[in-house]
Amino acid sequence: MVSSNAIDDMIERAMFDADPQARQSYQQKIRDLASTRGINLASIQGLYEAAAKGLFGKRTVPAINIRGLTYQVARVIFRTALKYKVGALIFEIARTEMAYTDQPAADYVTSVLAAAIREGFKGPVFVQGDHFQLSQSKFASNPTEEVRAIEKSTRDAINAGFLNIDIDSSTLVDLEKPSLDAQQKNNYMVAADMTRFIRNLEPKGVTISVGGEVGEVGKANTTVEELRAFMKGYLKRLGRGVKGISKIAVQTGTTHGGVVLPDGSIAEVNLDFKTIEELGKVAREEYGVGGIVQHGASTLPEEMFELFPKAGTLEVHLATEFQNIIYDSPYFPKELLNKMYRYITDKYSNEWKTGDTQEQFLYKTRKKAFGGFKRETWHLPEENLLEIMGALENKFALMFQRLNVTNTVELVNKYCGKPK
Repeated sequence: MVSSNAIDDMIERAMFDADPQARQSYQQKIRDLASTRGINLASIQGLYEAAAKGLFGKRTVPAINIRGLTYQVARVIFRTALKYKVGALIFEIARTEMAYTDQPAADYVTSVLAAAIREGFKGPVFVQGDHFQLSQSKFASNPTEEVRAIEKSTRDAINAGFLNIDIDSSTLVDLEKPSLDAQQKNNYMVAADMTRFIRNLEPKGVTISVGGEVGEVGKANTTVEELRAFMKGYLKRLGRGVKGISKIAVQTGTTHGGVVLPDGSIAEVNLDFKTIEELGKVAREEYGVGGIVQHGASTLPEEMFELFPKAGTLEVHLATEFQNIIYDSPYFPKELLNKMYRYITDKYSNEWKTGDTQEQFLYKTRKKAFGGFKRETWHLPEENLLEIMGALENKFALMFQRLNVTNTVELVNKYCGKPK
């Protein structure tokens, strides 16, 4: 038996040991131990294929981005999942988040697995690369180089154990083009090419769940016609005999992190659930895709979350509200918070948009402080951590219930395979 203290020590060494080889060694020990405990990194492909066939519905899988205190937050998520028998749950991190939070793919996976061990979780663990996104300007100047950069990030993530990858080439959509096909062309071509690239990297016996995206979050709402234009071009480019995307992200009225008002509060959102329902129906019935993904949802009012499963939303991405609970907690040390704010004001001053108040700038940018203070936040006083994690646990419990993913362990095991 490995004690709880031993797990804490192993993840500490895996993250912060001064010797890179020692860090790598401890990461491997955690992976090996997870495997012996019945914890397996998995693809959610089977579950989403079942959704496409109508074998289950009215459940919305939460995909949770953890930007800081990853081991501690993941422990809370697993603890809450065990309490409510949640199996349909994704841990994710975006390509850009890996950089500014100082969490390379291998570090992120290791933290999640260590948390699963520590809390006694068993079964499939879904880790996802969120927003593996192309830059419109970089693609315009050198498309080959930009695609290769995404390919490298994707390869690194898969090698680390990410068996779910969301390709976001929606940034390449050009609404100035005269036809829907022309508008979506760069998007569906890159998405199809990246899908084939991922298929060639799959571990034996695994079908990686690949996501595509039609409308960039924060812009105009996606239409059924746009979804059809994307899927028609995507499938033609992909060709026969290649497994396509399992889900598709659309825009229905949200913005990542919410719209920040001058006083730092978040504006109300008018989310179009009718559009979500219509797009999901088309995705499933016409293209065999599991359903629609909603981004930028964590700061929505709590009562709105129960509307996602009712509208047939397949997956919802959540990040900022959990970060807010940490930063805004009265138990988060104020001296450390002020130090972090000074850090981002100095380092990211070029991101301070003209007309934004200090509150708006800090709210939008403070996610980038986690990387510079990874060690300090990881080692918050135990009594402070207990209070902060308690608040997070309440939030996760509420979301799991409102998204209707409680009692999904058997469902996940049925379609994604029981641990060996």
